[in-house]
Amino acid sequence: MANNRATKSGFAAEAQRKINSKYSEELAQECLEWVSSVTGLPLNTSGDPDNFFEVLKDGQVLCQLVNTLIPGSVKKVNTSTMAFKCMENINNFLAVAVSIGVPSQETFQSVDLWERQNLNSVVICLQSLGRKAGQFGAPSIGPKEAEKNIRNFSEDKLKAGQTIISLQYGSNKGANQSGLNFGNTRHM
Repeated sequence: MANNRATKSGFAAEAQRKINSKYSEELAQECLEWVSSVTGLPLNTSGDPDNFFEVLKDGQVLCQLVNTLIPGSVKKVNTSTMAFKCMENINNFLAVAVSIGVPSQETFQSVDLWERQNLNSVVICLQSLGRKAGQFGAPSIGPKEAEKNIRNFSEDKLKAGQTIISLQYGSNKGANQSGLNFGNTRHM
């Protein structure tokens, strides 16, 4: 877990501070409140990083969340606290999240949560899953997802667009670069 790693120093410590600075307690609290409302579990919904990590670190709550959205999506939730079993829970959650439609760039790696490397990416993943939850009859969080707005133009409209004179878009009055020199000429 996070306690087994040596403390970072130098560039690694600076990079970790930058990652940690992106974490928002308000968004984390919103995510935990949403998880609690969807699963019905009595969770501590405080958004501070320590609580967020403690609630989600073993992956059991995450597996119960996706099983609530899609019953039976995670066949076996490991209750063991052994590292590889907890990380297996997290990986099972991530696999279901991607299959639901969470983009891969909005997911996290299991070590981001298990070793507390990047809790902000966990928040981003939960928010993305929360946007998709409305498709399964659960309450959703965050901004509403955009829908496709396909426009079909008639052949007449497309032809009318081709008749517009290009100078109506704006003109540079025939300017070109002839006669311009940048810098001094080369003396040999």
